[in-house]
Amino acid sequence: MNPSLANFILKKTPDFILHPTKMADTKFTLNTGAKVPALGLGTWQSAPGEVTKAVSHALKVGYRHVDAAYIYGNEDEVGAGLKEGFDSGIKREDVFVTTKLWCTYHSRVEENLDKSLSKLGLDYVDLYLMHWPVPMNPKGNHETIPKLPDGSRDLDKSWSYIQTWKEMEKVLKTGKTKAIGVANFSVEYLEELLPQAEVVPAMNQIECHPYLAQHDVGDYCKEKGILITAYSPFGSTGGPLFQEKEIQEVAKKHDVTPGCVLLSYHIARGNCVIPKSVNPSRIEENMRIIKFDHSDLQALDHISKNHPPKRLIFPAFGLDLGFPDKKGATE
Repeated sequence: MNPSLANFILKKTPDFILHPTKMADTKFTLNTGAKVPALGLGTWQSAPGEVTKAVSHALKVGYRHVDAAYIYGNEDEVGAGLKEGFDSGIKREDVFVTTKLWCTYHSRVEENLDKSLSKLGLDYVDLYLMHWPVPMNPKGNHETIPKLPDGSRDLDKSWSYIQTWKEMEKVLKTGKTKAIGVANFSVEYLEELLPQAEVVPAMNQIECHPYLAQHDVGDYCKEKGILITAYSPFGSTGGPLFQEKEIQEVAKKHDVTPGCVLLSYHIARGNCVIPKSVNPSRIEENMRIIKFDHSDLQALDHISKNHPPKRLIFPAFGLDLGFPDKKGATE
C-alpha cells in the first residue's frame, strides 16, 4: 500500500479501533490505594429479569466495575450476573463492586450491608456508599420510603448523617467493605462531614453531565482526595443533550456516537462513570471511550457554561441538600 495512503487511513481511523481496549481499561486510584475501573455498569432502573443478563454480558465483554444499591431492589439479580461471570473464570478480586446504604438504615449500617452482601452473594464489596445524607425513620410505615400522614417523607430527626458516617467507619474495620464513601453530597455537606471524619470518603457519586457539570463539587473533592463517579451521564435518556451542537461535532470528529462522547467527557475529567444499560450492543458501544483533546473538553464545558443547571435526580426529602442550583429547595 502507498505509505501516504496508509498514513491517511491511520489518521482517519477512530481511536477505539486502533486501540480497542486502551481507553475503556482506564483505571483511577482511590485514596485507599485501590484501583477502580473508570467505566462501570450502572444498574439503577434496570427492569426485573434483565439485570442478570446485563451484568453477565458486561463482564463477558470486559467490564470490571459494577454499581448496585439496596434501594434499586435488584441486588439479587446483580449477584446472579456476577456469579455467572465468576463461574466463567473471572476472578472476584478483578471485579470492583459498589453498593449503597439506604436512608432507612442509617442507624443500622452493618445490618443493611449484610442484607446487600447476602443478595449479591458476596463476602465483601469493594466500596460501600451512603446513598443520600438523609436519615429516614427506621420504624416507619414502609421499609424504604416511609411517609407521614401528609405524604411527606418520614425523616429520622434524632439521627444525623455524621453519626451514619461514624457507623460506616466501624463497618470498614470488619472487612465487609474495602472502602467507604458517599453519594449525592454537596460541598456544603462535605465541609460539615470531613472535620468530624476519621476516614476521608474514597468516593462521592453524583449526578453529572454537561447540563449539570458540578465543577464546584468536583474541584472540592479533588482537593480532598475524593474520587468522583458520575451517574446519569447522558442526562435524560434520548433527551436534548444528545442533540447539542458541540456533542454532535465531537462525535463526528471521532466517528463515535454522542453517547460515547458523553462517557469520554467524564473520564477526561478524571471521573468514573456508570452508564446504565441492559442492551448487549449498547453495553459494548459504551466501551468505545475516546481520548479527548483540550478542544473536545472545552466544547462540552461550553454547554455547561451556557445552559442553566438541570438536575434530574432530586428526591422529595423535604431538605435543602446544599446544591447551589437548588438552594433553599426541599423538593
